[in-house]
Amino acid sequence: MRFYPKKFIREKIEEIRKKVGDKKALVATSGGVDSTTCAVLAQEALGDNLVVIFLENGLMREGESEEINKFFSKRGIELQIWDVKEKFFEALKGKIDPEEKRKAFREVFYKTLGQALRSYSVDFLIQGTIALDIIETQKGIKTQHNVLAQIGINPAHYGLKIIEPLKELYKPQVRRVAKELGLPKSICERKPFPGPGLAIRILGEVTPERVEKIRMATVIVEEMIKSDKIFQVFPVLFSDKATGVIEGKRVLGDVIAIRAIESKDGTAGQPYKIPWPKLEKVRDKILKTVPGVVKVVYDITPKPPSTIEYI
Repeated sequence: MRFYPKKFIREKIEEIRKKVGDKKALVATSGGVDSTTCAVLAQEALGDNLVVIFLENGLMREGESEEINKFFSKRGIELQIWDVKEKFFEALKGKIDPEEKRKAFREVFYKTLGQALRSYSVDFLIQGTIALDIIETQKGIKTQHNVLAQIGINPAHYGLKIIEPLKELYKPQVRRVAKELGLPKSICERKPFPGPGLAIRILGEVTPERVEKIRMATVIVEEMIKSDKIFQVFPVLFSDKATGVIEGKRVLGDVIAIRAIESKDGTAGQPYKIPWPKLEKVRDKILKTVPGVVKVVYDITPKPPSTIEYI
């Protein structure tokens, strides 16, 4: 079935206006294409009756809040930035199991948004849940932080009424909607980034120190490995230590894996073949820049059997 972005936008603007009425709504944006598209779509529908919030949870990429703030400022939207790092790190403290970490993030995420709705006297939360989020959560592959009603959790538990205008779309369709709405190429073509941020790319416990390491590695990987064929590219920090030699002395250091995947919509994928000279340059920069790293490996596993993200 052919997809018509203009028609979709018209229908969703009408749907949002009908559901919200003369009340107000809130969108939480992470800077990714899904939530940003959702925010701009909601702005078209609601104008000044929309509040856009960014949760500074300590798990985002370098300079994320500044960049997304610039984007919304240009559109005449005042981005509300909430510093909630302590809440999220406290919730993740001591947790190692991937599902426990995802669920802990979801719990704090929605409790915080429930607080935000009350703070701004807002009635509705509009969020950028897409089809793949729902499918993977329902199948038990992994818990996506932005899926509730579809797995039997009543949003009212968090004091929320949720509208999900993108829930029937996959990533390529969302990008077409974003382009039709006039979003810049830097957002329309941005690689997918998980809602729980860099916590998803850390095996083992999530701490501020470990997040800073993977944040540094993420800057290197994203800047140095680029191709139109790549659906996602990112580093992952392992939990186990490995033997290395630094300044002639044996040490136990960190292991970082590089993951690059080709995929149409994220439902399946094949490893992207990074040219060897490029991979060596990325390896060398990570070893030189990220403290404590003694090994860099390259993941060549397809999806399935693997998922694209590690947890």
